[in-house]
Amino acid sequence: MTIDKYDPYDFANRRHIGPTTAEIGAMLNVVGAPTLQALVDETLPTNIRQADDIEFGPPLTERRVIERMRETADKNRLLVSLIGQGYHGTTMPPIIQRNIFENPAWYTAYSPYQPEISQGRLEALLNFQTLVCDLTGLGVANASLLDEATAAAEAMGMAKRIAGNDAETFFVDRDCLPQTIAVLRTRAAPLGWRVVVGDPFTDLDPTAVFGALFQYPGVGGAIHDFSGPIAALHESGAVAVMAADPLALTLLKPPGEMGADIAVGSMQRYGVPMGYGGPHAAYMATREAHKRTLPGRLVGVSIDARGNRAYRLALQTREQHIRREKATSNICTSQVLLAVIASMYAVFHGPRGLRAVAGRVHRDAVRLADGLSGLGFDVGPKAFFDTITVEVGPFQGVILANAVANGVNLRKVGTDCIGITVDERTRPDILQAVWRAFGGDHIAYDEAWPEPRLPADLVRTSDFLTHPIFHLNRAESEMTRYMRRLADRDLALDRAMIPLGSCTMKLNATAEMLPISWPEFSEVHPFVPEDQAAGYRELIDDLSRKLCEITGYDAISMQPNSGAQGEYAGLLAIRAYHLSWGDGHRDVCLIPSSAHGTNPASAQMCGMRVVVVGADPEGNVDLDDLRAKAEQHADRLSACMITYPSTHGVFEERVREICDIVHAHGGQVYLDGANLNALVGLARPGDIGADVSHLNLHKTFCIPHGGGGPGMGPIGVKAHLIPFLPSDPRMGEEGAVSAAPYGSASILPISWSYCLLMGGRGLTQATRVAILNANYIAKRLEGAYPVLYAGKNGRVAHECIIDVRPFQKSAGISVDDIAKRLIDCGFHPPTMSWPVAGTLMIEPTESETKGEIDRFCDAMLGIREEIRAVEESRVDRQNNPLKHAPHTVQDLVGPWERPYSREAACFPVGARGMDKYWPPVNRVDNAYGDRNLICSCPPPEAFGEAAE
Repeated sequence: MTIDKYDPYDFANRRHIGPTTAEIGAMLNVVGAPTLQALVDETLPTNIRQADDIEFGPPLTERRVIERMRETADKNRLLVSLIGQGYHGTTMPPIIQRNIFENPAWYTAYSPYQPEISQGRLEALLNFQTLVCDLTGLGVANASLLDEATAAAEAMGMAKRIAGNDAETFFVDRDCLPQTIAVLRTRAAPLGWRVVVGDPFTDLDPTAVFGALFQYPGVGGAIHDFSGPIAALHESGAVAVMAADPLALTLLKPPGEMGADIAVGSMQRYGVPMGYGGPHAAYMATREAHKRTLPGRLVGVSIDARGNRAYRLALQTREQHIRREKATSNICTSQVLLAVIASMYAVFHGPRGLRAVAGRVHRDAVRLADGLSGLGFDVGPKAFFDTITVEVGPFQGVILANAVANGVNLRKVGTDCIGITVDERTRPDILQAVWRAFGGDHIAYDEAWPEPRLPADLVRTSDFLTHPIFHLNRAESEMTRYMRRLADRDLALDRAMIPLGSCTMKLNATAEMLPISWPEFSEVHPFVPEDQAAGYRELIDDLSRKLCEITGYDAISMQPNSGAQGEYAGLLAIRAYHLSWGDGHRDVCLIPSSAHGTNPASAQMCGMRVVVVGADPEGNVDLDDLRAKAEQHADRLSACMITYPSTHGVFEERVREICDIVHAHGGQVYLDGANLNALVGLARPGDIGADVSHLNLHKTFCIPHGGGGPGMGPIGVKAHLIPFLPSDPRMGEEGAVSAAPYGSASILPISWSYCLLMGGRGLTQATRVAILNANYIAKRLEGAYPVLYAGKNGRVAHECIIDVRPFQKSAGISVDDIAKRLIDCGFHPPTMSWPVAGTLMIEPTESETKGEIDRFCDAMLGIREEIRAVEESRVDRQNNPLKHAPHTVQDLVGPWERPYSREAACFPVGARGMDKYWPPVNRVDNAYGDRNLICSCPPPEAFGEAAE
């Protein structure tokens, strides 16, 4: 008997690469290429091909990867962290951990741009918005932001837009989190704004600022009534922003009742692990009058074609994809998965439960303070929620060391104080460990409830979370069914292919996801001493080395916690580089007309002036136009932003020439990493001529999209830009771009596991197959749909654009009609009308099997036949399956007066029969939703009777 030799590469191949060897051969026959390598040779220009293969060891088996992750996790020392400073121990209810956090139905979903197949997560986000509005006492909230620091920076920008004066200074409460102050300084500098930090009761001049930020409670624990400073700001036309702890707001007077215009903060302590810094969902709320200037995504209520209630993203004309350099923000990724967890935490606990959690936290903080006061220490402030500051004089170092010896991390404050923040996980033994660190071995935990130490005039009297959804019967059976109902309304990657161009919806392997739930990764505070995060350090260093080898860059910063943040950080590095040479006047950024919508918005945020470069008929950057504009702006040229392969899905032959032109005129080249999935192992941005790129780890490197977040956008740079990478936010100084030093560090194990599982050889093969799958789709659809752009050999890159614009004239069928009909077939539609209006951009990735790709192609060909029926007047131009798509279960019952059958409506080519996905609503009326804007939970009768 012969036993086949086991090859770990084949094991990885079965995880991440969909087509089998036999299927690859069959697909190559259709494409007309003898081998994968021959197809790659016909697709990629030879002058950009990397000389050497990726070499960072052989691929590991799935079991060995998990073992390696466990070895690494065990190098992190897991102490109890009472450091606070915006990060808190919390408990994710197991029902939420299992049914949402670890459920691919939630974490593999895409951003809810197609509302008909996103009703579940849209409802959860509407719950989130309602939660935030109720807690803050403000009228409208967005569907989450990245972290508290960047949310505060967004609020500063919003304050500048809505202020009624011409001031250029923003005031910041000195009791704000240091990382928030750092990010505010970074955001303000390129825009010419001045940030002043001081005491809001003695240093604030309301007439000299366009806005001010107050921390509530402060980083040192103090709780102030900011009604006076806020009123003074309003008299001067300035805007008041409050950064508020959402757990404290269950007990304290909300910002809206003090007169605040905007409130921001982090929802991390609503069941989301600290994760060494993220990902966490930030919140932002404002008054109704300012809802159209609110950055980020906003979920609203509308109706569908039958008049039924339906949710959707509202006011999308505010977004950067449409407004480009005039956008209010470059936000593209929010933190949807984490916002969903936070909203479910509130549904699970209800208002009474949340107040009970907050009350327990406060009581333990009071017990702690009383015990330390009894030891003779000066403990402040007099009134607090969960944080105290203890004066310890010269004993600071000894006490901090004693605390670590007792298994607890405390916060160093100045040279003679220690800060302590109690959280939901604090228990009597933890308080006793802190007392021991201060020399109080004899103090016993007293079960009696101490007198509260909240300011009497700031105790909350208003109700919150009155909507019935927050009074759901919280029996585990009902909670489980509620989460299941919402998941069943959505179409995620666990159901079907999501062929979104430029978004790379690829496999998120289960083995890669496992470690992010482990306490050794999830429960680490981002500001612990370095020796307690040795495992994270090993992971980040090795992943950085691998990413450098893959990209050809010399260094990586993991701090940017989204792709848009990576763009921003990369452009800031270019700006700082020019400043270092005395070239601060260089402010022109050349951006092709086909660029991602975030590109011009990011440039604007860096104080750059966007100059658009045209495209030639083949969709490439127009080199004549580029050269002319580079020469025209040579004295002021700062950067050129390109995407490679291009946003048109083609490997441009003259990309090196683009880089040379920009460099010759004193500029730097920013290469957008959105399409890196077509380059890994074949070509390196750093070798092509780019100076900096961001890397979408939530695309090429398998971090799941999570319904619109989490994301990670680390940047790679060449050596000359290393000094200008983001700085440590803990210092409070300009240079940081997010709140934590390594961004959303707890999801980095996913990308590291992916690299270990695949090895260099596997990563390269994945790229080849991604190119094959895209060319296979282009070939199969050839003749039915024109492929808009292709390379010189007729090949596309890892995605293709099909032109459906002619059908508008021939049959009255729009790109929207085709997209919605694909939902009937059980698919998430491809990217619509980008980068070319009226087209579909398709990216299958390497993860999809030939069978699933064929099902998609069959569906598209079936749709073409339905269009042909309209063209030939066999079906009415307005009353046909495409115009009424998508169809729901309701379409199977009741009167039917349409000139096509129910079977044709609900079971088109490609639909799975008994496994068919049924969208919960018919086509959503977007215009109605914007005209009748409702952005919090709809009327109570929708949920039946409340049950406490």
